[in-house]
Amino acid sequence: MRATLPPTGRPQADILADLRAMRRDDVDWKGGRSPAYMFQASEAITALGREAFLEYFSENALGAGRAFASVKRMETEVVEMALSLFQAPEGAAGFMTTGGTESLIQAAQTCRDYTRAARGDPRLNGNIVAADSVHPGFDKAARLMDLEVRRVPVTADFRADPRAMEAALDERTIMLVGSAPCYPFGVIDPITELGELATRRGLWLHVDACVGGYLAPFARMLGRDIPAFDFSVPGVASLSADLHKYGFCPKPASTVFYRTPEMARHHWFDFKDWPSGRFVTSTLVGTRPAGGVAGAWAVFQHLGIEGYKRVATDLFAFIDAYKARIRAMPGLSIVGEPHLAIVAYTAADIDIYRVAEEMSKNGWLPGLLRRPRAIHRMMSMPHAASVDAYFADLQAAIAVVRSSTAGDSTLQAQYGGR
Repeated sequence: MRATLPPTGRPQADILADLRAMRRDDVDWKGGRSPAYMFQASEAITALGREAFLEYFSENALGAGRAFASVKRMETEVVEMALSLFQAPEGAAGFMTTGGTESLIQAAQTCRDYTRAARGDPRLNGNIVAADSVHPGFDKAARLMDLEVRRVPVTADFRADPRAMEAALDERTIMLVGSAPCYPFGVIDPITELGELATRRGLWLHVDACVGGYLAPFARMLGRDIPAFDFSVPGVASLSADLHKYGFCPKPASTVFYRTPEMARHHWFDFKDWPSGRFVTSTLVGTRPAGGVAGAWAVFQHLGIEGYKRVATDLFAFIDAYKARIRAMPGLSIVGEPHLAIVAYTAADIDIYRVAEEMSKNGWLPGLLRRPRAIHRMMSMPHAASVDAYFADLQAAIAVVRSSTAGDSTLQAQYGGR
């Protein structure tokens, strides 16, 4: 039946008790049983982000430029610190958003409007050319702006194919996209080659680093083999990175950056013909929580470069051991050569989706790939604490599937859901 408002108010204690009780059927993400959605470096860092968020629980970041100077200062400082992290040149600009999809939509809109001005065609819509592994946020942007997304097959190593992407270009192409890394396979696309292509053809290259942007720089500082992906690559026009993923900041918080102020100028929404006066905003949404800004600023200040390197050291020690254990299991193999914290694995002799079904019986929410069929996990530190339990259940699940005569699984790979 449809819920209705209670006729009279209820005691606060009862309401809070209900909230806690409703979680009983949720996946135990703190126990590492969710393949995505939640990111944690430590309880202490989470607690700091929560405390900072609550300090600005009521403030509205929409009014940062007029009413809340402290929010404006924090947002500016977060963006400036990130610009340095991504080796942006002098004059580069950036903005905070409420999430990766919003960052991608804003980048696509900014590219479209910049290209319209540059080509002298105010009605140009055009197309975006990207690898098949690119995030669906670009397709959402295309639906909103009547653009076309041309998805091109990846190479044998699951990375974008610059030659195939060039073959998909035409006179209406406005944007190329590379991922750092892509969500399905966890590999960083050949951004240097894409930058050369973008420069040669006079096109805008966006790097979607929403997944790995706040982990890859520190991985490189630790000496890991991380391909160039940021503004150090000539030809990169814009870059997006999610603070609430491996920045370990409270949700919602993402960032998007532009190489030049001329590009960034097209990011803004500016409407003057309104009885209430000029309406200017740097995000698709209007009202947005200032707590997300405060939380990001606080976590940046607390961790600093050395803190993020410590977290990355612990995270990669776990992930390297995790990959070694997968490779040691007969019949299992890792999809591609993941650069960061996303690892997918498949099986040669059994339906890996059947394994996922068995794992789900023990409370593990299955993350899946469709092409190829694989189990997919985007990991942070809660996964490290549960790794022995995971592998014990994985071995048991494989044994059940290998001894069974049942047919293929009917599971469907899915990220979001209704």
